[in-house]
Amino acid sequence: MDNKITSLFKTKYPIIQGGMIWNSGWKLASSVSNSGGLGLIGAGSMYPDVFREHIQKCKKATNKPFGVNLPMIYPQMDELLDIIIAEKVKIVFTSAGNPKKYTDFFHENDIIVTHVVPGVKYAVKAQEAGVDAVVAEGFEAGGHNGRDETTTLCLIPMVKKEIDIPLIAAGGIGTGEGMLASMILGADGVQMGSRFAASEEASSHVNFKEEIVKAQDGSTQLTLKDITPVRLIKNKFYDEINQAIINGATLEQQKEILGRGRAKKGMFEGNLDEGELEIGQVAGLIDSIQPVSAIIKAIITEYEQALADINSRKYHF
Repeated sequence: MDNKITSLFKTKYPIIQGGMIWNSGWKLASSVSNSGGLGLIGAGSMYPDVFREHIQKCKKATNKPFGVNLPMIYPQMDELLDIIIAEKVKIVFTSAGNPKKYTDFFHENDIIVTHVVPGVKYAVKAQEAGVDAVVAEGFEAGGHNGRDETTTLCLIPMVKKEIDIPLIAAGGIGTGEGMLASMILGADGVQMGSRFAASEEASSHVNFKEEIVKAQDGSTQLTLKDITPVRLIKNKFYDEINQAIINGATLEQQKEILGRGRAKKGMFEGNLDEGELEIGQVAGLIDSIQPVSAIIKAIITEYEQALADINSRKYHF
């Protein structure tokens, strides 16, 4: 399956694993890369020394390309940048900030840069900043999200019209059929988070993984829009913050309820009542916790079958 994304990242398949906080450690990233996709280590939940350790372990676990996801609002960015250069990481996905700030720096060090965007204007700015590819993420996605609530189905063709660089679709994609649909709309590849969060290799707590499997249509909701929009599984914490918002809680009151470490408590420590359980709408299609190799094999099988089904249809007008 050769295209712009497999050529750019030197992978077998145009499948990128999202660099999710508390989910995307070295085991997940190396397993995805070994299975033909591009694995990403999620720096957003790691102290610099932990980040370095995960990169080093990933290099030992795979001889395939892998990268890191780097939220640019991270408070110790200079330390992470030093680690990326020292460890010779060659692929960086940036998010949560202006890509212009670091793109030239990465290119000077022979690093491929991809930026994650929630809308068309951000994709255009990323292209102008010189990034090598963009991930356009619809609001179906889990975790932190765009404010405009543009769905992937609409976002991908709108972005495709405005940029020339490779385009990766994200948000609500967890199957081979979803991958094919995204590529028909104009994407060159897909990024999947939720599907890999429910893998055996994900670093998140088994309680969280089992909650993903239980999720159905309507189990997730976008909330905390006054702070930073985030899609969560509805639980006790969600009910508390949502009711506070309905009752007119101020920004400061919402921040007080949110507190610190909610995502770690939910996804990494497995507290299903008091933690943030960040996951996408596509969780309703995930019905088991599987090894990464089985997940990617299933996605490719589904993709090929869906493509064959479309090619076999005859339409009469």
